[in-house]
Amino acid sequence: MTYKLAARTPMILMLQVHDSRARDLETPNLLATDPIVPIESFRDCFGNSCCRVMAPAGKFVVSTDSILRDSGQPDPKDVTARQLAVEKLPSDVLTFLLPSRYCETDILSAYAWKCFGNEEPGWSRVQAVCDFVHKHVSFGYAYSRATRTAVDTLNEAVGVCRDYTHLAIALCRCLNIPARYCTGYISDVGQPPPHPEMDFSAWMEVYLGGQWWVFDPRNNDVRVGRVLMGRGRDAADVAFALSFGQHELAEFRVWIDPIEAGDHR
Repeated sequence: MTYKLAARTPMILMLQVHDSRARDLETPNLLATDPIVPIESFRDCFGNSCCRVMAPAGKFVVSTDSILRDSGQPDPKDVTARQLAVEKLPSDVLTFLLPSRYCETDILSAYAWKCFGNEEPGWSRVQAVCDFVHKHVSFGYAYSRATRTAVDTLNEAVGVCRDYTHLAIALCRCLNIPARYCTGYISDVGQPPPHPEMDFSAWMEVYLGGQWWVFDPRNNDVRVGRVLMGRGRDAADVAFALSFGQHELAEFRVWIDPIEAGDHR
């Protein structure tokens, strides 16, 4: 990512692979900057890896690259996974039932129960939510807007992957299903061409049957080679870059590609 900065600017960057995939790294997943500046690493309240930098005025380039070993298997599924009653949920999961910046459960609750209350609790109910969001929302980068919330997405019926995810998360939380926002890389392995330009992607994880499961309302399918970067309540918690000053993103390139064994580019 190449930035143009009007002045020295503090930034927080969340660009590294999540610790849950650390054992799969075959090469270090380090952050690099040009020009070189000191980097301070820390964990946020959700356990995500973050870096603080003081970016200089002018052109500032941030990059990271790594090789990661993947099973080659698609996202796990268990259509028998059941929804747990709220009183049986672990305490650390409860925060993902609450409203957040982009997921207004207080506004959407009645709508969610009207539309999905008759669905079988568990996997089929979450899948019904994803089916609805996938069909209801039209995708387009021209529709991207940083202020769009789940309610806006429902009303406007347009958006990008984060908007699909916010709406699905909000509806699940309304139905007492814990749901959290995820950001990272989604590969096109096994997908028919033509393959579009890659971008960071958003999906959600829901808590069913005592564990977290991946659901992807934007693509509404399972993928091979999904790589997590961060988790939070919504996109406000997992921004790949936070700039505390005026900036312009001049260039942006994301990739996740399969490589042959021994090819370390």
